[in-house]
Amino acid sequence: MQKIFIGDVQGCGIELVELLDRAAGQFGEEFEIWVVGDLINRGPYNLLCLDRVRSLVEAGRARYVLGNHEIALLKAWLGLREVRPNDTFVEVLESSEIEGWIDWLRKRPVMERGRLASTSFAMVHASVHPDWSLDELEMRAQRVERQLSDPDLDRVREFLDARIPADRELADDRDVLGRLTSCRSLDAQMNWSSALPLLEADSWHHHWAARGHDYGVVYGHWAVQGLHVAPGLRGLDTACVHHGRDRDGFLTAWLPLLEDESSGGARQSVFDVPDDRFWKIPAQRRYYMVE
Repeated sequence: MQKIFIGDVQGCGIELVELLDRAAGQFGEEFEIWVVGDLINRGPYNLLCLDRVRSLVEAGRARYVLGNHEIALLKAWLGLREVRPNDTFVEVLESSEIEGWIDWLRKRPVMERGRLASTSFAMVHASVHPDWSLDELEMRAQRVERQLSDPDLDRVREFLDARIPADRELADDRDVLGRLTSCRSLDAQMNWSSALPLLEADSWHHHWAARGHDYGVVYGHWAVQGLHVAPGLRGLDTACVHHGRDRDGFLTAWLPLLEDESSGGARQSVFDVPDDRFWKIPAQRRYYMVE
């Protein structure tokens, strides 16, 4: 199947449906979507987006990792976070099926591992630690996933409530969750921050690229950065929900090659550059109205 990696949707359901219709028109049912997280919030069609992606996940034709906005929804439902003026996931919270949605979201991964031709890769929402191998990343992500999917909601609440002191293991898992769902910049000690880096050298992916890893990373989360195409890296958040603020917004998808071209000598990996295998669905209108 053709893998189609989709950047931050954030409730932009019209654009998501247009992208899925385009995929169906070109590939029939022979495609699989990989969603980098932040499927919900700030745009108007959260339930539509969840419905479409869940149906494909359950049909075995989609992978979907949690982003910081899904974590925000979980915290709001658990009473750990107030609903803010720019939160549009209220329609999910007020849905008659909210408990089902929360249960389903808590069982979603925070990292997906795969392979494209000869290259292994990870899909996360925000970042990975520069020093982690793919195996270590997977191990740490699975620990976080066990925390989020714990049947005891009090333990889930404790995990997500940073105000509660934590033992070393719980603190480490909290740090991993933040790194995978919210990080943009790193300091010299590799501590993470969601803040925009002052210099390119402070970005998480600058440090990651310097390590020369043998796997690629597909991610989102960084609307200000926009489409990021670099060796081993594909950053797909192109600010669809921010359309009309200070730029045009798009819902971007990456369609890597089905075949490895290394035999022809042109490419060693599907993560090589240059790369023009992207679809950009223009935003229909301005969505994010809160300044």
